[in-house]
Order: sequence, then C-alpha cells, then structure tokens
Amino acid sequence: MNTYDFDKTIFYPDSSVTFVKWYMRRHQFVFLCWLPRTLFFALLYILKLVDTKKLKENIFRFVRKVPNIDAVLKEYWDEHESWMSPWYLKQRRDDDLVISASPEFVVKPMTDRLGISLIATPMDKKTGKIMGANCRGEEKVRRFFDAFPDGKTESFYSDSFADTPMARIADKAYLIVDKGQTPVPWPEDKL
Repeated sequence: MNTYDFDKTIFYPDSSVTFVKWYMRRHQFVFLCWLPRTLFFALLYILKLVDTKKLKENIFRFVRKVPNIDAVLKEYWDEHESWMSPWYLKQRRDDDLVISASPEFVVKPMTDRLGISLIATPMDKKTGKIMGANCRGEEKVRRFFDAFPDGKTESFYSDSFADTPMARIADKAYLIVDKGQTPVPWPEDKL
C-alpha cells in the first residue's frame, strides 16, 4: 500500500480552502453572514485562544445553510477533478490510501472517483462539527494503525514536514515540491 496526503500533494492547492472559496463566490449572502464570525475565530486562533479544531469547525459552520451538500460537492469536484496531480494519476494503485487533515466529506467524493481508500478528519457535513480529533501529525499514524493494525505503507507522499510521523513509518517517503508537481526523497535529517 502507498499512502498519500491529499492537499498540495496529489491535489493542488488545498481542497478545503478551494471548496470554501468556490462556494462563497457563488453564495454572497452566505459569505457575508459567514465572514465576521470566521474572522473573529481566525483572530482567536492567531492569538492561540482556540485550537485548529475549533477554527476548522467555525470555518465549515456554513454547511448548515447548504440544502444539499452532496450535490454541491459533486459540482465542485466536477469542476476541480482536473486539478489532480498528473504524477499521481500515472502511478495510482487500487490499494492506495489518502490520509488527510481535510474534512472527510470534502475529500471523499474525489477518493471515491479514484477508487481508493480515505482516512480524514471526521466532520459532520450538516453541522461542521468535528467528531474526534483533527487528522494531523501523530493523529494520522494513530488512525492509520486503527484502520490497518498490521498495516505497512511502502511509500508515503506529502508536501509538509507536519507529516513526518507518517514518513517515519513508511519504507520510503517523498516530499512533494514545485506546487504539487514533483516528489523528491524525504530529507534524511527530517526523519
């Protein structure tokens, strides 16, 4: 099994940010209602008064106003599927696993299209509430072994050193550079 981060790795840039921007451009009233609260929570995050989980929940709070999130996500991925990294599509295998900090409901339609497995941040697509921990850093490793107790990852790919815990458990690890275009060996001094 090969394991991949999603955002800025096999999809460039970030699917969550791209999705939120895409939706807000189409729904200005929702945007105007969403913006003040989001800016407030962003300030609290900068001041270290709330954690990443709380910030994410507030960013995705707008989903409460989306009548059919599945249809919206289908339209989003219809427009953005072509943003998948060509290097990944050339080496894609049926046993690939994406492990991402992005909300599961955002990434899952794309991994389903690709026919690959997904572990991501468990967020309620109707409320924006995260159920459990944000799937980042050491949490990715914990969730990987929860899903695959005897699991072994041949190669791991990510754009971020925050994923070093996953890189450490892989036989080989690759850092993605050049805006999601080029995998290079993970620097030994970072393992």
